[in-house]
Order: sequence, then C-alpha cells, then structure tokens
Amino acid sequence: MRIKRRMGTVCMILGTVLVLAALSLFWRNCQEDEEAGASAERILPIVKGYIEDSGLNGAQGDRFVESVHPATVDGDPSAMTEVEIDGSLYIGYLSVPALGLELPIMADWDYERLRIAPCRYTGSVKTDDLVIAAHNYSRHFGGISQFSGGEDVYFTDLDGMRYCYQVVKVETLEPAAVEEMSAGKYDLTLFTCTYGGASRVTVRCERSGSGVNKDANDN
Repeated sequence: MRIKRRMGTVCMILGTVLVLAALSLFWRNCQEDEEAGASAERILPIVKGYIEDSGLNGAQGDRFVESVHPATVDGDPSAMTEVEIDGSLYIGYLSVPALGLELPIMADWDYERLRIAPCRYTGSVKTDDLVIAAHNYSRHFGGISQFSGGEDVYFTDLDGMRYCYQVVKVETLEPAAVEEMSAGKYDLTLFTCTYGGASRVTVRCERSGSGVNKDANDN
C-alpha cells in the first residue's frame, strides 16, 4: 500500500512539473513572439524611410541607417542594395495584405536574426528566385499556412522597386529538403517551420507584375 501511495505521489509531482514546464515554454514562446513583432515594427519605418528619403533620388537616406551597400551594375546580377541597421543588413520589406503584415527583410539568415525579422534564405528579386524564411511567430510567418492560392504578396527593394506576386501553391516540406526549398522554379518562396519543427510550411509565388518604381506605382 505504501509503495502505491509513493508511486501516486511521484506521479502527481512529475505531472505538476511537466505542466509547469509546458506553461513556462508557452510563456517563453509568447514573449519571443511579442519581442519579434516589436523588433520588426521598430525596423520597418527605418527601411521605409531610407526608400522614401533616398531610393533612386541619391539623397542621404534615413538617419538611422548606418551604412549602404549599393547593388553593383557590372557585378553579380542578383545583387541587391543593402542597408545596415543596428548592425544587421536589410534588403527591403515584404507586404502581405491578406495577413495585414508588412515586415522588413534581412539580407542574410541565421537563427538569431530570425528572432528579429524574416530573412533572405537564398536568391534575389532580380533573378526571380528569392526565398524568405521566418519563424512561425504570429507577427511574422505564423499565418501563411492559411493561404489557399491567389493571395497577393509584394516585395519592395531599397531602390524603390516594387515586385508583385501571387500565391500559386502551398506545400509542406521536410526540414532536410534544402534543394526543393531553393528550387528556381518559383519567383518567390516564403517558408516557416511548423510548431515543433517537424516540417516546413512553404508558400510558392509567381510574379504577377514587373518591378516598378514604388512612387510611380502609388500614383
């Protein structure tokens, strides 16, 4: 009888510990989600400010931009203009009207950068093979699994060129499917991990309009 009571007590304690651990993980995820959203929200006006103040006009650009790396005409045809903000490089911003999102896009990716904003995984808008990765935070790419096709997506680069896309396919890929993720068949790919990281929600887009000057497009 005593052994059964002890086992019952151990099970209760273990259950309590597991519940507390789950709650702690949930709270941490919520905190990271909020911090990521706040970081992207703070950076976005700076990226937009650079485009509006500089862009094709040759002005000095936003005062919060630390340095500018212009795309080279005679060099890599995929090269995009980059600006440095808070020690990280950005290449423009993504607009997803269906989700009410506008997000700055970092030039390079790693797991620390993904906690701040979505990142270019590979490719370029200039060679129609841009792949963008983001965490599944609610204020980043957490909602892209809702796409069914036909949704509009826009990318505006730092030279003020706006590229228009439409979602044509949503698929789930294994984490190790690197070649499939970066395949050049699609003009734009967005992806994020599912909860737990077991697979990747992958949104494929085709270009629906040529790159045009954003200011001209808005008029």
